[in-house]
Amino acid sequence: MKITLTKNPKVKPDFSKLGFGKYFTDHMMVMDYADGKWGEPEIIPFEDFNLSPATTCLHYAQGIFEGAKAYKDADGNITVFRIDENFKRMNRSAERLCMPTFDAEIAKEALFELIRIEKDWIPAEDGKALYIRPTMIGIDPVLGVHASHTYRLYIILSPVGAYYAHGLEPTKIMVEDKFVRASIGGTGEAKCMGNYAASLLAGEMAVKKGYDQVMWLDAKEMKYVEEVGAMNMFFVIGDEVVTPALVGSILPGITRKSSIELLRDHGYKVVERRISMDEIVEAYNNGALKEAFGTGTAAVVSPVGVIAYKGVDMNINNGKMGDITKYLYDNLTGIQYGKKEDKYGWITKIN
Repeated sequence: MKITLTKNPKVKPDFSKLGFGKYFTDHMMVMDYADGKWGEPEIIPFEDFNLSPATTCLHYAQGIFEGAKAYKDADGNITVFRIDENFKRMNRSAERLCMPTFDAEIAKEALFELIRIEKDWIPAEDGKALYIRPTMIGIDPVLGVHASHTYRLYIILSPVGAYYAHGLEPTKIMVEDKFVRASIGGTGEAKCMGNYAASLLAGEMAVKKGYDQVMWLDAKEMKYVEEVGAMNMFFVIGDEVVTPALVGSILPGITRKSSIELLRDHGYKVVERRISMDEIVEAYNNGALKEAFGTGTAAVVSPVGVIAYKGVDMNINNGKMGDITKYLYDNLTGIQYGKKEDKYGWITKIN
């Protein structure tokens, strides 16, 4: 693997004021596909790409990405969380968008070398991490609705703090009952660029009304909960933890998968099934809806304090983080930061 180090390293930001996705490290990994095969990965200085205005991904959204994190644990070890799952999901997304799959082991080793080079960019404080963004784009400089013949896989890194500016304060979610994010048979279960573009209008409308995120309903009946923009959803109803089933229009979250395993291991009854807004409203009205929370790489575990539906704000657990949400957050982040035993084999040390 060819490595070219920058001659002009950046001044690192104040790690106490990171926000999310605002700063990028000195280097990135790039690997190109042409003539039916992938080239060797390279690590080069972080720089702009030189792309034609006719580039495929700019017109037809043939692009996919992932999100993962690297951490410094209590002993100073550099670790990553379930990165194999990210690359597996990225290859599934590639297949759905008619893009070439790649050797995950080659990409992983290149990523690990990139992280080692950028080790000083990893924040050591709890709640902070080095965000990993693998991306693949079609780069043919040709117009016409067909799959590209050339591609670029690249990975950039960003030191990050909390995804939401209010940190662990419960989020306010607005249910969207006009627009849809995805439908069964579409690209909802792929992590592709177009899905996120389609969500922006409703998201902006929600923010203007004072909410943090949109909760999407199914495209056919507009009644079943699917997911929130950056999170999979969970509801504590009675003695069950209910999360929408993966029916083909929902992103199969890696944090979702990990959360289900952790909760079941602790004795909680987790049920994956379709859940309607009518059921949630009924559970709220009769006192059975005890907690709601979302899970995702960016936010990890985020308590939900308000769900707005048809002009009514449902205040969940008096706007406080519930016991199950707290258990999950403490144990998941405990594993990620090396403070709790990783009996699942989710953590990989890379130094």
